Amino acid sequence: MAKSVCIVGAGPAGLAVAKTLLHNAPKGDFKVTIFDAQHDVGGLWPTSKDDVGRQIHPLMLANQSRHTMHFSDLAWEDTIPQLPQGWMVGQYLQRYAAKYLTSSPDFRLKLKTRVTRTEQKDEGWDVTIQSDNGEETTRFDRLVVATGYFGDPLVPKALTESTTIPVIHSSQYRDLKSLLGTSGKGGKILVAGGQMSGVEIAATIGMHLSNEVNSPDASSIPNIENYSIHHTSPRHPWVIPLHTTPEPKWKAPPFLPHDFSSYNKNNRPVPFTDSQGHIPEDRAKTVHERLRGALGPKQRLTSQAATSAATDDSLPPYFACSDWYCEFVRSGLITVHDGRLESIAGSAAKLTDSSIEDVAVVVLGTGFDPEFCVNFLPKDVLATLGYSPAHPSLLLALSFHATHHPKVPSLGFVGFYRGAFWGVIQMQARLLAALWSSKGQSDALREKLAKDDSIKRTLDLRNDPRQSQFPMGDYPFLMQEFAEALSLEISPPAAVDAPNLTTNGLPLEVFAPARYSPANEDGEDNANSKKLINDSAAVLKDGLTTPRFVSRAVFRSLLGTWKLERDLRSKLLTHPSGHFSGTAQFLLRSQTKEGVQCTTKEGVTPFCEDGESYEYLYIEDGEFKTDQGFGFRATRRYIYRYDEASGAITVWFAKPDDNKRVDYFFHEVQFDDPPAGGGGHKHGWPAKSGHLCIDDYYNVKYNFVFDAHLLHYTPTLEMSYSHIPAYVLGAACCGRGIMGALSPRSEYGHVGLRLEGVSSTTTTDDGGFASPLMYFKAIREVSYGAALVALQQQGQETALTTLVGILSVVRLADGVVVWWHGGETLRWRAIGHWITGIGFLGWFAWRRK
Repeated sequence: MAKSVCIVGAGPAGLAVAKTLLHNAPKGDFKVTIFDAQHDVGGLWPTSKDDVGRQIHPLMLANQSRHTMHFSDLAWEDTIPQLPQGWMVGQYLQRYAAKYLTSSPDFRLKLKTRVTRTEQKDEGWDVTIQSDNGEETTRFDRLVVATGYFGDPLVPKALTESTTIPVIHSSQYRDLKSLLGTSGKGGKILVAGGQMSGVEIAATIGMHLSNEVNSPDASSIPNIENYSIHHTSPRHPWVIPLHTTPEPKWKAPPFLPHDFSSYNKNNRPVPFTDSQGHIPEDRAKTVHERLRGALGPKQRLTSQAATSAATDDSLPPYFACSDWYCEFVRSGLITVHDGRLESIAGSAAKLTDSSIEDVAVVVLGTGFDPEFCVNFLPKDVLATLGYSPAHPSLLLALSFHATHHPKVPSLGFVGFYRGAFWGVIQMQARLLAALWSSKGQSDALREKLAKDDSIKRTLDLRNDPRQSQFPMGDYPFLMQEFAEALSLEISPPAAVDAPNLTTNGLPLEVFAPARYSPANEDGEDNANSKKLINDSAAVLKDGLTTPRFVSRAVFRSLLGTWKLERDLRSKLLTHPSGHFSGTAQFLLRSQTKEGVQCTTKEGVTPFCEDGESYEYLYIEDGEFKTDQGFGFRATRRYIYRYDEASGAITVWFAKPDDNKRVDYFFHEVQFDDPPAGGGGHKHGWPAKSGHLCIDDYYNVKYNFVFDAHLLHYTPTLEMSYSHIPAYVLGAACCGRGIMGALSPRSEYGHVGLRLEGVSSTTTTDDGGFASPLMYFKAIREVSYGAALVALQQQGQETALTTLVGILSVVRLADGVVVWWHGGETLRWRAIGHWITGIGFLGWFAWRRK
């Protein structure tokens, strides 16, 4: 008889365990019901751009790529960006439920229904639910807690009792206007909390504030420029950009989504040992040093007066993910403070060893209280599970990596720990199916369970001052543990035609859930896991052998104020050459609408849909000194844009009379491919572009030099000749040659010569004929024209100038020939040849200058 299973929670964990019980256990073993208080599946993840009632903002970027954040039995759609937004993750979960659950006769989904209490009776559970229809109690054989670990937002009372300023949790933040209101008083936006949520919310608010200040449209928030961001934390984490390089010592490194390097299977010896939990001092120092080498020393930021505790490498390292946080700190938009926020009185915030005045609003990145996620369990059961509210990071002491407790065999847990990985969630679901199915436990599973010490490990860690940030955070180790218990082999990686890494001499081998896929788990001969593996391999190859993700890494690194030294070399007398010295500011804002459609390339498949799009308002200000010694103040503005769909950085002119607004297109930054032999460009990533004007042509060259994830760059702007004359004259020469080949008799008259066999003293061409030499002339003209076009297209300016000089001599000589041999009636055509020759000669002289 089928066992009835109650699953609390319709997020990733609840859907994964429901699918596994119904499709991967023996048919008929289980009947499953999921209860969730939300209006749709997804849990924390919103299912549309307008779904703003959940703890995750629908437009928030996931801090893992789709190559590690997936279930092995459902591939992502090709149009999804590498780092999905929150609503995309929710829609992935909708697809998962639709594919595997909604049509199953053994599945029921009860939304807008909260489980309020449970009671263990005999070997089953009485589950009481609350919905719009009132209260109801149902009997189940098994109970699965799939509520996740993010319960109630933690807002300490000490931070709200004595203040009148707004104090909100980071999960409640949606936009700047709702945070600041319309009072326009100005002041400090204080962000408290130094782990993932503190860093991410500080960076998000920084993006919104930068956009409000630098947008071409007036802000709806009065005096927006009078607000600033201050971030306080007792310990500051290493901040990992969302795209990192596996070759941090290269000046022109490749880039990939950060989890490719973080979960590179070949970075660690096999079998894996647990690197989390208790962190000894020597291991902490080793990890800090590795992070310093991989990320560079400036991805861990403290205040200018940093305390020893904030920078002590003997303490366990903390991590956060953000593209913009460190750049905002370096640019001065975010000010970092050391210390814990202890209290707020009026508009003053007291920290551990200092205080901050003139606080306008407080945003708490202080995490969540997981007690809410298990408050429906009976007290006696909680006691058996080692329930300890005093230890929120280790609330329960459970067996085999937070899946169950041997004294409560009908109760299971999936995804109930801090920082749950999707691959581990799926493994936990498989383990519960193996524990409860009619097949019985395998010898391998019984052996692993007998050796398991997870409960003791949890109890020992609770008061350990050297506890890691994520006690169950070693993703590869956990996957290995579950795979051994379930006798599940890892699939080999797809072959990738890319060089091995120089860091260890081995290929980069990403550790993904798709590589642990039981036979035919998707009912399609594992087509989904195969597609996921191949997609990762394609991205890996692109990242290591092309500049695909370099533009994103460059664009991120440009944010802030730069010291700018630039030589301007002009070949036009009206535009002097010289040297500019000053500053260049890249001010981040959301993409504006003007001109976006102008860079859409027909016939080119975009990398994704609904990808990231950002802009910088670029302000250059300083002194320009000409080569002749004259100096004057100079300023200019551009708009730099990054578009994930095309992977391109484009540069646009700003309107002279509205200098925050886009005017027209300047150029696209085009990165050179890496050298075919590997090793990267020796002096940085070269890039180039050009811009055609009527009177001149701009050759734009860049060199972007990385030091791990920090950037130095050299722009070169060379104003040269317009391409138009070469193309026009080249086309004219080709046209004249083709006309001569098609109608050689007529060409004699056009040139100014009499037909062969006709005396130069006669007035008619009667009896004359065209010599085959006219075809040679036609070939000559086509050759001249093709050479003009080809040399211009290749940018061979010196060779083109030389050819122009030769053509001037040829045209002048043609005129002499016509003057002497054209006869009385055609001699005047020599003037046309001489005018053309003089024109070429003038063009030659102009180009020489």
